[in-house]
Amino acid sequence: MSESLYLTHKLGQGITPSHFMKSMNSREMVNSGIPDTKEKLTSLYDHFEWPDQDDREAIGSLNERNDLRVLILATDWCPDVIWNVPVLVRAMEHARIPTEILIMDEHLETMDHFLTNGGRAQPIAVFLSDSGEVLGRWGARPAYIQAVMDRFKEENPDRKAAGYQDKLNETYRAIGSLYRCVSDYQRALIQELRACLESIQSERSSR
Repeated sequence: MSESLYLTHKLGQGITPSHFMKSMNSREMVNSGIPDTKEKLTSLYDHFEWPDQDDREAIGSLNERNDLRVLILATDWCPDVIWNVPVLVRAMEHARIPTEILIMDEHLETMDHFLTNGGRAQPIAVFLSDSGEVLGRWGARPAYIQAVMDRFKEENPDRKAAGYQDKLNETYRAIGSLYRCVSDYQRALIQELRACLESIQSERSSR
């Protein structure tokens, strides 16, 4: 990021993760293999277990600091949110980093600072200093899962082409299958999150 971005005005504008989980709607997402989105997100949150103790300790060591904040851009109608937000919230709880959910549809001007290949993919976790400076981001999917969508978009650039929606649904099914290997995707997410946070720490220490 060549020029510093500040989201000071967004601090305090979100809702708590608990409020997000309690107020979300229940939906069936057939292609993603989620019969009830609210039940799935709640279950992932309630039954989360750290895939690796070294990562757990590294992220936990951040609770010695009090100068980080995180805003998570998300909605309850996106399958990637259902799979990833419970893990993000658990990690931030462990690190004791204050966390707010910004409902993406209500904060599109903020979302547009954090596009994924030009699109509004979610969830996006934005890490801020206590003064609101953007220090880093994670999202919207673990890299190996994002690669599946990237490949689809590269191979199918024309949204109006015959069979586009069928191929997109097939891609969603493939991504859903990867997410259902819960320990694999959660391990990847936590490792990427750890790398992001350690990079932020290193950069701030060198200033």
